[in-house]
Amino acid sequence: MPVIALTQEMGSLAKNVALRLGELAGLQVMRHEVAENVAGRMHVETSLIHRLRGGKASLRERFSTDRQQVAVFTAEEVFALARGGNIVLRGWGATLLLRPVPHVVCVRITRPFEQRVDWLMENLETTDREAAQAEVRRSDDAHANRMRAQFGVTWGDPLLYDLVINTERVSVDSAASQILALAAAPEFRETDASHACLEGLALSARVRAALKADEVTSGTNIGIEAAGGKVVLTGLVLNEQERDAAARVAGAVAGASSVENRLRIMAVSRKFTHSKT
Repeated sequence: MPVIALTQEMGSLAKNVALRLGELAGLQVMRHEVAENVAGRMHVETSLIHRLRGGKASLRERFSTDRQQVAVFTAEEVFALARGGNIVLRGWGATLLLRPVPHVVCVRITRPFEQRVDWLMENLETTDREAAQAEVRRSDDAHANRMRAQFGVTWGDPLLYDLVINTERVSVDSAASQILALAAAPEFRETDASHACLEGLALSARVRAALKADEVTSGTNIGIEAAGGKVVLTGLVLNEQERDAAARVAGAVAGASSVENRLRIMAVSRKFTHSKT
């Protein structure tokens, strides 16, 4: 059940490669499921999620939307799709979220800037090259800023991927063939350990999403580790109510068989609470 994670770079032909992978190997190709499900969880329009990701949201939208909540719910969706297997995931930070999982192939698809501009001009049926260049740069900046803020990495760093393909020199068909060959290599063979790794990450993501959705724990920022159904909570919380609520919420998540609550209460919680009033 191969899982292939691709980057999403405007004009890189990553979408064409994803669709070709689907055709050649009978894989499902992720389309708009993540945006629709995240929007549903947050009770906002799907278009808002796309605008936030693409760097097109207005100042008011950026300040009024909980972007941490978007990131948390997005991670939950990506891990849920990966658990099903037989899928190509494009964008949404999938290459970084799934990189710890040994059997997931993480690929960057790229192309020279001016060729990406040509692609955009053709798709928009425009002759305004300066406007197209500005749009590609805006998209690149939005990707880079989101990767730096969410994962603390430099977008485009080749060490983040198992394979980097330049579609200026490699055709879409050849790119898909190379990726499938890598997915079949011994290094990416599915094992009990690799599945356990994915299950643990997915459970951690579900717990974090549940904490974010709960009124009492939505403001917490704690460590979550999960393996074999056991969830370990670490870090600091404001008070006993948050500590107990975090354990309660985590324990109610599907797949959590036990919770080890190592959360500690901030020594300055009383002063901090007073300063917030």
